[in-house]
Amino acid sequence: MDSGWARRFGLAILVHLLLLAAWHFFVVLGEVPKFVMPTPKATLESLFSGNYRWMENIWVTGVEIFGGYFLAVGVGVTLALFFSWSRLLDQLFMPLLVSLNMVPKVALGPLIIVWFSYGIFPNTLIAFSIAFFPIVLTTARGLREVEPDLLDLVRSIRGSRWQIFVKIQLPGALPYIFSGMKVAAVLAVAGAIVGEFLGSEKGLGYLMLQVQVTLDTAAMFMAVILITLLGVILYGLVLGLERLLVVRDARVQ
Repeated sequence: MDSGWARRFGLAILVHLLLLAAWHFFVVLGEVPKFVMPTPKATLESLFSGNYRWMENIWVTGVEIFGGYFLAVGVGVTLALFFSWSRLLDQLFMPLLVSLNMVPKVALGPLIIVWFSYGIFPNTLIAFSIAFFPIVLTTARGLREVEPDLLDLVRSIRGSRWQIFVKIQLPGALPYIFSGMKVAAVLAVAGAIVGEFLGSEKGLGYLMLQVQVTLDTAAMFMAVILITLLGVILYGLVLGLERLLVVRDARVQ
């Protein structure tokens, strides 16, 4: 672990601790009613209550987020690869994808629920539908951002299409791919929770709607924190993979 990274990590921890302290003193000194905003202590205590089935709800939401995200990565990168290999496919379908990207994804939620009913699968599809477009669009752009002279050189020595992709296009497109993946990580979390808000029987978003009726704000805050942690884990995995592939590749060069 280099000192620069450790310093940034330490500062991030410090900022979060300061936020918790500010939250505590705002509630206590401001005498804010607990149904409006609980203290960090009261929020943490709700985590140890068996009434909320935290582990089950975390599991459901996590499956929706990570499932929708990795499905979006797989489909998005594959389609972008096909577009880079075929100009006809790119000209036919890329404008369609851009148009579909303009459709409000929240509006598709009720339709997906009508088609597939309630459960993990439709919420995973909602997360996928939101996270997919940044990946395919940025990846397609990255695969196109290759110097034509370099491609002509590899073709002149009878390099296969797969070799061109692995040795030239993919390394050059990695910064674009990870840029789209980082945006998609945030959107996948939002998509899964939107799906649970629209219709679900389990999950952290579903739990928030249930405790809202009784003004159990501590449980609502805890659910938000857990959703955030799932997003941070996903985003951290993407950052770690980017650091491993992109930074190492740049050092080798």
